[in-house]
Amino acid sequence: MGRRAVETDSVFEFIDVVAERGGVRALDGFTAAIPGRGVTVVSGPSGSGKSTLLRMCNRLDVPTSGTVLFCGNSVATIDPLLLRHRVGMCFQRPTPFPGTVADNLRVAAPDASDSRMVDALARAALTGSGNRSWLDRDVTSLSGGEAQRMCLARTLMAKPHVLLLDEPTSAVDAEAAKLIERAVRELADDGIPALWVSHDPMQVQRVADRVLRIDQGRCVGLAPVGHTPDNGSVPR
Repeated sequence: MGRRAVETDSVFEFIDVVAERGGVRALDGFTAAIPGRGVTVVSGPSGSGKSTLLRMCNRLDVPTSGTVLFCGNSVATIDPLLLRHRVGMCFQRPTPFPGTVADNLRVAAPDASDSRMVDALARAALTGSGNRSWLDRDVTSLSGGEAQRMCLARTLMAKPHVLLLDEPTSAVDAEAAKLIERAVRELADDGIPALWVSHDPMQVQRVADRVLRIDQGRCVGLAPVGHTPDNGSVPR
């Protein structure tokens, strides 16, 4: 399935969001609506508020003021555990728990069958050498790229409605990065949208349907890949 040009309703909406910590504003009146389809890459200088923005989406961080909506509902009114099942997140570095790959996947779905876990691994591009063998492997034997893809599979076990990815390929090699990119791209094309923080212009071209640009805690535009938004525009 190819990328679609037609946007749908917003999966997230930020309304005049301020995040102030220690007198410093990571977000300063941030307003934007994130379409509920495809891959939206968040781009901007270091310290511009990108990671804070992602953490607002599943209440790992909360705004000083303003409103964050998920599918039209304020995240402040949603139970955090339910929200984090619906809004899956992969961090900059993999976060495996001790034990086997199967142990990790069952953290998200304790009663999951082997076939369901194997399917999640395949969707996260952990294939080859027999998928069943992946389940039995201790996480300490995984490479950095394999561990990150296992964490993606673990996130998928919770059946998320959307994925948050905070520079998920920054700590893996180029081959592993492309596998992660392809997996997220295919998931987005299958109906699980993603909000992805990236500093890599080439990666943006490979994975993004659109780019949300942030600077000094404010949205300075949202446009399809290859288009430059007017400075100061507010996407709605």
